[in-house]
Amino acid sequence: MNNIYLQGLETKFARFDAAALTVTKGREIEGYASLFGTCDQGGDIVARGAYAACLKRLAGDGRRVKMLWQHDPTEPIGIWDEVREDGHGLYVKGRLLKEVARAREAAALIEAGAIDGLSIGYRTVRAAKDGQGRRLLSEVELWEVSLVTFPMLPEARVSAAAEADEAKAGADLRDLARVFDDARARLAVRKPR
Repeated sequence: MNNIYLQGLETKFARFDAAALTVTKGREIEGYASLFGTCDQGGDIVARGAYAACLKRLAGDGRRVKMLWQHDPTEPIGIWDEVREDGHGLYVKGRLLKEVARAREAAALIEAGAIDGLSIGYRTVRAAKDGQGRRLLSEVELWEVSLVTFPMLPEARVSAAAEADEAKAGADLRDLARVFDDARARLAVRKPR
């Protein structure tokens, strides 16, 4: 993978809690690819507004941020339909392409919990060091958001929505079984012998 794409390109990994990145219907993805104000293991902090200029340029040019597998430019696996900043970070929403074998593998790995992170590929436009030696990224040129194995923000994790749905369904069935068991026990007490 030694090509011009990689020259000067930095990556920043993020792992998030179960609510942050979800995969539904085996292919729809949404969550946060970057969190504002959070220091990662590399000592970088992304400031609010760091992506704004780049996202505006991309939209004006009719271009999109790429969805890649493990930052490999030869492995596009889907489409980011929405990439935007909000008060929390860089929100992404997109689709794994079912026609792409690696995308199907990625969906299965996410649902199994083997892959649990997102990472951005970017070039730094403006940054400054703070008094503690950390780098504050105030403007970046975003190239891609990848699904990755090893994220740099350890605070949370990625999970599949299907897994959460199964857990909720299991809890609902257990609750329903308890209701029936309780009703059966009450009926048994009331029954004349």
